Amino acid sequence: MHTIKLKIHDKAYHHFIWLLGKFSTDEIEVINDDESFLKIQADLKVELNEINEGKANYYSLEELEEKLESQIKKHENKL
Repeated sequence: MHTIKLKIHDKAYHHFIWLLGKFSTDEIEVINDDESFLKIQADLKVELNEINEGKANYYSLEELEEKLESQIKKHENKL
C-alpha cells in the first residue's frame, strides 16, 4: 500500500474528491490532515527524537503500574 500527499487547488479539489469517491474504501481511503492529526504527528516526532538522542525517560513495569493506579484513584474521587 502507498500513501500520497497532494496539494490541490480549490478549483480542482471537489472534482478530485469526486473521482476518489468512485473507488471503494478497500482501494482508496482519503485521509484528512486535520489539526488533531498534525498535533499528534508533531508530538510523536518530538518523542522519537528524544528516544534517538537518548533523552527519553523509561519506566519499569512496576513504576508504570504505580503511576496508572495513582491516576485512576485521582479520577475515581471526582466521580
